[in-house]
Amino acid sequence: MKLALFTDTYYPQVNGVSRTLGKLTTYMDRQHVDYMLFAPDCQADEDLFTSNVHRFTSMKFFLYPECRIALPKLSLIRNQLQGFNPDLLHVATPFNIGMCGLHYGKKNNVPMVASYHTNFDDYLKHYYLEWFSPVMWKYLTWFHQPFSSTFVPSNETRHRLNEKGFENLKLWRRGVNCEHFSPLKKNQSLRERYNFQEKYILLFVSRLAPEKNLDTLQKIMWKLPDELKRQTRWLVVGDGPAMPHFKENVPRNVTFTGYKEGEELAELYATSDLFIFPSATETFGNVALESLASGTPVVAANAGGLTDVVSEERNGLFCSPNKEEEYISAIRRLLSDHTERRMMGYEGRRYALSQSWDAIFGRLLEDYEKTIGVKKIAQYA
Repeated sequence: MKLALFTDTYYPQVNGVSRTLGKLTTYMDRQHVDYMLFAPDCQADEDLFTSNVHRFTSMKFFLYPECRIALPKLSLIRNQLQGFNPDLLHVATPFNIGMCGLHYGKKNNVPMVASYHTNFDDYLKHYYLEWFSPVMWKYLTWFHQPFSSTFVPSNETRHRLNEKGFENLKLWRRGVNCEHFSPLKKNQSLRERYNFQEKYILLFVSRLAPEKNLDTLQKIMWKLPDELKRQTRWLVVGDGPAMPHFKENVPRNVTFTGYKEGEELAELYATSDLFIFPSATETFGNVALESLASGTPVVAANAGGLTDVVSEERNGLFCSPNKEEEYISAIRRLLSDHTERRMMGYEGRRYALSQSWDAIFGRLLEDYEKTIGVKKIAQYA
């Protein structure tokens, strides 16, 4: 099988889409799947460029300064693909590079699948662009209509898109590396590294942007009862356009680490007592699954794809997205009951063990093969 993958975000950009696609290409390398990937340039070291990854000049996207809008050359893509002769196109984003993939597939009658990663409608609300929502949905339904399948990360996302008229939706869940994210990575020396004196660590890992419901997170931080506030240290892991304002408006018991990855990120998950995640815009919630794999219970918004990851009263607790009082109540409950917190951590780890990336990518490749087979049958019918 030869696969051509089109995406407007890719490593080393830091977001859930780029991380998922990076893991997918790593898996395909191990499985010796021939692929060619088209993505924006990354302004990074040359060793990030490989012969099967083609990058295009890009510029910052005003909604996401860390992400980039590419200026692809359709003629270059056409020349590369004519020599490669792909069996299938996977279009991961609906922007410039994704549009090039759609155009090439339709013109050359190549089987195509797409994936849907971002709840754009929810994002627009946080940037005062609600007026653009009808236009956006009209464009997205048009864009996804030609594909044999559109892969979605959660049942909630599938339900939402069904209501908007999307067809041929298939579930492509996200996985987690349970060897990397593990309770065994707990490291109390982190307390010394960050000079923590408090008894409990509350963790938040995310891109720092308005759509992550940072206003509610701030209220939770400020409104924790004084006796609990004195015993807790907040760890905010990540960066983004909202960082300056957010950092200026939080209590003194909050520590910002910036982006973290690798062993240190795994240690931060495993060493924390609770993972707090009030974002209501997630199509899946990779960070919640990473926390569960680390044995750390999750207190999360009862919204979006998080409802496919967190099991109420089993590996975490749900709260109404904008009700800080519910989060505070959940935090008090779990911090005051070590046994319940430990059992939720155990159940979270057990669930995460069933969500390996290899199994999930294996099923995705099976879907790829089926799509190619159906197209071939149609051609010879």
